[in-house]
Amino acid sequence: MAVQVNPAPGEQIEVWRQHWQDEGDAAYLYRKIAAAETDRGRARIFEELAVVEDRHVARWAEILQEAGAHVLPFRPSLRARLLALVGRLFGWKILASIMLAEEGREVKGYLRDARVYEDVRVSQVATDLARESAEHAERLGSLLGTSGEPWHRIESGGFLRNAVYGFNDGLTANFGLVMGVLGASVPHHIILVSGVAGLFADALSMGSSGFLAAKSEREVYAHEIAVEKEEIRVMPDVEEEELALLYQARGMGSQAARRAASEVMSQPERALQEKTQLELGIGAAAMSPLREGWITGLSTAVGAFIPVLPFILFRGPAAIGTAFIISMLAHFGVGAARSIFTARGVFRSGVDMFLVGLGIAGIGYLVGEWIQRVL
Repeated sequence: MAVQVNPAPGEQIEVWRQHWQDEGDAAYLYRKIAAAETDRGRARIFEELAVVEDRHVARWAEILQEAGAHVLPFRPSLRARLLALVGRLFGWKILASIMLAEEGREVKGYLRDARVYEDVRVSQVATDLARESAEHAERLGSLLGTSGEPWHRIESGGFLRNAVYGFNDGLTANFGLVMGVLGASVPHHIILVSGVAGLFADALSMGSSGFLAAKSEREVYAHEIAVEKEEIRVMPDVEEEELALLYQARGMGSQAARRAASEVMSQPERALQEKTQLELGIGAAAMSPLREGWITGLSTAVGAFIPVLPFILFRGPAAIGTAFIISMLAHFGVGAARSIFTARGVFRSGVDMFLVGLGIAGIGYLVGEWIQRVL
């Protein structure tokens, strides 16, 4: 049945068009995962998810057409193609994990939109799609062996996020350092030594920071879990009542929530798991602190090496020009890669980082030149 909607302003139509594009991209990526999946049962699930996303595309196309907007044939966005490339390079499980986060983002977005749309029918469509996206997230979570609701998740993004952000930090910090030393008009070997020293300093700093942050987070979680465990032991009746209220907040009826809470509380370990996930929002750690530290440190070193490499291979203007060009291209590339996590456009995100790199180069050079004049 067609969804009759009132004429919408241009800004609202663009939001709906973005929903249409996002759903089409999801169908495209689910089919990529299904094609690469060796397990036939899992491949069938991903194909089924793609079919549901196709229905979402059709519903948004209906809404757009009823609002008087022209709907072009669907083509995957640049961001979707970049994500497909990530899947080919790093494994389809990583792409499925990213899709799980995407489904969580869609649930939050549709729930938010359902509250603000003036058109009741469009609001209902957003509510229905939020429900179906939540079901997708649950199915994906079960395939990936995760628990909890991704639209409430607070943990870090894992290997790929740490690698991208570590690379970004190393590239930006060392590029500014190299340009500052260049501004001071020092000999070639001083530039090289400064760049290499900056590389090691950045890598060690970011690696140790990543390790300590992850370790501290684990310690906080361990403390909170220990407190919750003691509360379950000392006052199980109060904890059972709290658990029943949590179930009711998730849409369960009062009597059913009490029965479920009573059943769960009869198993202390299961009760602890439920309470830490539902009340505290604590899930399983994605990576060990040591692994998080070395991934962040290594990726920082790789990024920091880019502006230094030309000074190992060349001298004079050739080294300076090459360092500037490849560093600026790397800034654009890492900005584009960040769009995987921020859901922004690939080109816009790349341009933002390009401008950041250009600003850092200019400021670093001017500061180096000023210090050379003062000294």
